Amino acid sequence: MDSAKPTKKQSSLFNVATLLMATAIGGQLLGFLRTKLVNSHFPITGPSSTDAYFAAFTIPDLFFYTISAGALGVAFMPVLSDFIHKHGRKAVWELTSSLMNLLIIFMFAVGIIILIFARPLMQHVVAPGLSPAQLTKATDIMRLLAFNPLLFTISGILTSVQQTLGRFFFFAIAPAIYNLTIIASIFIFYNNIGLVGLGIGAVFGAVLQLVVVFAGLRKLNFTWKPTIAWKNEHFKLILKNLPPRSLDQGMDQVEDIVETHIASGLGSGNISFYNNAYILSTAPILFLGTSIATAAFPRLNARLSQGRPDLFRSDFLKVVRVMIWLTAPVVVVSYFSRGYLARLIFSRGNDQIAVIFGFLTAAIFFRTLYAIISRWFYSRKDTRTPMYMSVFTIGLNIYLAFTLAKPTMFGVSGLAIAQSIVAGAEILILSIIMLMRDHKLLDPRFWSGVLKIISVTGFTVLAGFIMVTLLPLGLLDRGFITLGSKLFIIAAVTLAVHVAVSILFDLEESKPVVTFLRKLMLKPIKTDFS
Repeated sequence: MDSAKPTKKQSSLFNVATLLMATAIGGQLLGFLRTKLVNSHFPITGPSSTDAYFAAFTIPDLFFYTISAGALGVAFMPVLSDFIHKHGRKAVWELTSSLMNLLIIFMFAVGIIILIFARPLMQHVVAPGLSPAQLTKATDIMRLLAFNPLLFTISGILTSVQQTLGRFFFFAIAPAIYNLTIIASIFIFYNNIGLVGLGIGAVFGAVLQLVVVFAGLRKLNFTWKPTIAWKNEHFKLILKNLPPRSLDQGMDQVEDIVETHIASGLGSGNISFYNNAYILSTAPILFLGTSIATAAFPRLNARLSQGRPDLFRSDFLKVVRVMIWLTAPVVVVSYFSRGYLARLIFSRGNDQIAVIFGFLTAAIFFRTLYAIISRWFYSRKDTRTPMYMSVFTIGLNIYLAFTLAKPTMFGVSGLAIAQSIVAGAEILILSIIMLMRDHKLLDPRFWSGVLKIISVTGFTVLAGFIMVTLLPLGLLDRGFITLGSKLFIIAAVTLAVHVAVSILFDLEESKPVVTFLRKLMLKPIKTDFS
């Protein structure tokens, strides 16, 4: 029995994870609202269709995710942690400035290329199935987004420093600013320049997000230096680790471009259908996987910097178990509620979105686990193994996508089936590699806990099935109140059953919930008489 009280470090990790999960919920709700408003204000066909909107973001997102979203963190933060441990905080800005200056030059060149070649990229690479009018709209938006990857790269470098130094708040709220600005642009430009106004909103959103990130540097003694320290050993290590991680991230975005290319050839609306389903699937991955892994990553780095691989292993397994325990009921609710969610995000074509999303629910589980499993390698400054794995899995995914998405097979749903198959294969292979490198990693206590979670999830599945049977999706069910209330009840009861059975099974992951409920019920409320 693990009866010890949480340590200060455990409490700190819990607080950071709670902050990131809370802001992730808000961010995903804003992202959901943004997509719903785009869907409701613009048609699915015609020159101003949502197909053009989703296609326009693919190339800029390729560079955003390749460099800014995650690549900087996992390539930069472990080295930065070692650097601070050896040299203290005062020297951190020389290293940071060097990386920033180099990537600003690179990403500025990328922006110029996107600006010049936007139309041929859109026409021949991303979405050859778009009509000429749609192609023009998509090209205009892509050109507006050309320098967003540069802005996001600067934000990524500065937030990586802030996280390493234990400051997470500004990193957590910055994406919300981006979503809010795009939402505002829908209403500002809808009746004049229309769909292209969303590109303007995205540019202003990236600028405002960077302003928020700069606010997070307060009292950190930020000092920019116009130099690149090529001879610095730590800088050389960052440059060594960055390309493999960037290629790893980039492979995922290449996959996104291929899927958009395939969907555009399956008929009008399929780009929008698939992207709506994919957005629904990414919400729990970002909420659970990215939030918890981001909170745990600095601590995992610190364990290895301190020369404590035993504590690194213990902390890693605890996080994995928590992720499995939290993700299992989310996947169950997502699968059984797929029709409700699809109708909430897009009133037109929701049946197709529900089918696609149903196939993506398996990917939700595996992608969430990937967030922490990949960091096992990154904490050890190994960015090459995940990169090689991504090259293999993306190749497999592209093959399966072209095969399964044929009109004679599963159509656009084949893209989702391919995603789930590949996500599962990726986790399996990476887990085998981890075990080969650390034979003591998965101990009997870990397996015992996982088996208990699987048993608990069986009751969770039963609860989800009963709830959708009692509250079925009616043919005329529309609107946030009707759909939202049914979805809330289904999710609340299913999650409650998951927690309750976990407590009965004495799962370690349920103990914080029990502690919270005890405090809530038993803590006295101060009155004038107390």
